Amino acid sequence: MLDGRFYDAGAYKADPVPMALHSETVYEAVKSGVSQGLFIVSGAMHDHDKGAWIADGKWRSTAEIEAEKAKAKAEAEKRAQKAAPPEQQIGGPPKLKRSPDTQSSSPPPTHAPATQPSAPAQKPASTDSAKTSATSSSIEDPNRPVLRRGVSSETAHEQTKESSEAAPLVGPIQVIPAISDADGPEPRPYSYQMKPEEEQGYLKKMLAMAAEEVRGRASHVSPEATAGAVGKSRSKAAAPPAPQFQDVQLHVFDVSNSNVPVLVLTANAHLPSASAELTYIVALVAREDIYGDLHKVFAQATDNQHLDVLPKYDLIDAVDADGDGRGELLFRISSESGSAFGVYRVIGDKLWPLFEGKPGA
Repeated sequence: MLDGRFYDAGAYKADPVPMALHSETVYEAVKSGVSQGLFIVSGAMHDHDKGAWIADGKWRSTAEIEAEKAKAKAEAEKRAQKAAPPEQQIGGPPKLKRSPDTQSSSPPPTHAPATQPSAPAQKPASTDSAKTSATSSSIEDPNRPVLRRGVSSETAHEQTKESSEAAPLVGPIQVIPAISDADGPEPRPYSYQMKPEEEQGYLKKMLAMAAEEVRGRASHVSPEATAGAVGKSRSKAAAPPAPQFQDVQLHVFDVSNSNVPVLVLTANAHLPSASAELTYIVALVAREDIYGDLHKVFAQATDNQHLDVLPKYDLIDAVDADGDGRGELLFRISSESGSAFGVYRVIGDKLWPLFEGKPGA
C-alpha cells in the first residue's frame, strides 16, 4: 500500500526484482492476526512457466525467536554475574576479615608484603567489570525481531543465520499471510471465540445457504437435468436433491473487534443428478445480526468446467491490510488464466473490494 492505494506486489517496481522481494526484507507471518514468526528474504527467482516471482529465504518461528531471546538473556545475566565484584556475587567464596581490635593493635607495616596485591593491581578488575556491564546492556536482547527494509546489517545476518542444511518439504504446505511494515500496529487475534455447539449451528446454517447457491449454479449449467431432478422430487413430495459437500472449511472472524461474527465458508459439492466429473465450488461470506440471523454478504458459486467465466475464491485468512487495526478478508482468485489475490472489507451486508489482482497478469 502506497499513498492510500494498493499495488500488486508481484509487479511493483520490478527493476529487476519486485520491491516486495528485495533481499533482506523482513516479513512477519500472521495467522488470524497472531504472529507465527519471521521470514527474511534472501533471494528471488522468476518462474517463467507460471509467470510469477518466487522468494527464497530463512524462516524463524515465534517459538524459536522467544527461545533465542531467553537464551541470550540468560547468557547476558551469567556474564554480568561473573564480572561483578566478589562481594556482590551470589554464592561467592568465603572471605576472612580481621576484627577492628586486631587491626588497631597491630602495628602498620612499613612496606607492602610481596604477596599483598597493590591497589593498581585491582584496577583492571574494576575496569573489566564496567566494560562487561556496559557490554551486557547492549547485548541484552540481540535477537529481538525488527521489521525493516533496506541495506543489510549485522543484525540481519544474525537473524538469517542458517542452522542446518535445507531439508525436503514434509507434510502439507501452509499458506500464511505475511506483512513487512516497520510502523504497523501490533497484531491482534481476529478469531471469534465460540462454543462447539455454536460452531455446529453456524456450520448447519452456512451449508443450507451454500446448498441454495449450488442449486442456483446447477440450474445455469444444466437447466434440463436440474428441472428433471426437481420434478421427480416434487412428484414424490420431497425437497430438491441436497448437494453432497466435500472439503468444507468454515472460518469465523471478529474483524472489527466488536464481537460481531463474520463467517466464511468454502466447499466443493456434487449433485446426485449431475455428472460425476462436474464439481461445484462455492465461497460464501455472511455476518450475524443482533438477533442471531445470518445475512449473506458475498457468494460465488462456479464449477470446474467454467472457471473461464466464473473464477473460484479460496480464503487465505483475515489480515490487517492497511494497518488501521481492522481485519480484511484475503482471498486467492483462481481462473483458467491464472490466479491473483483480492482484499475485501465487510461493511454492512456488502463485501467491498480494496484490491483485486488480475489473474494471469
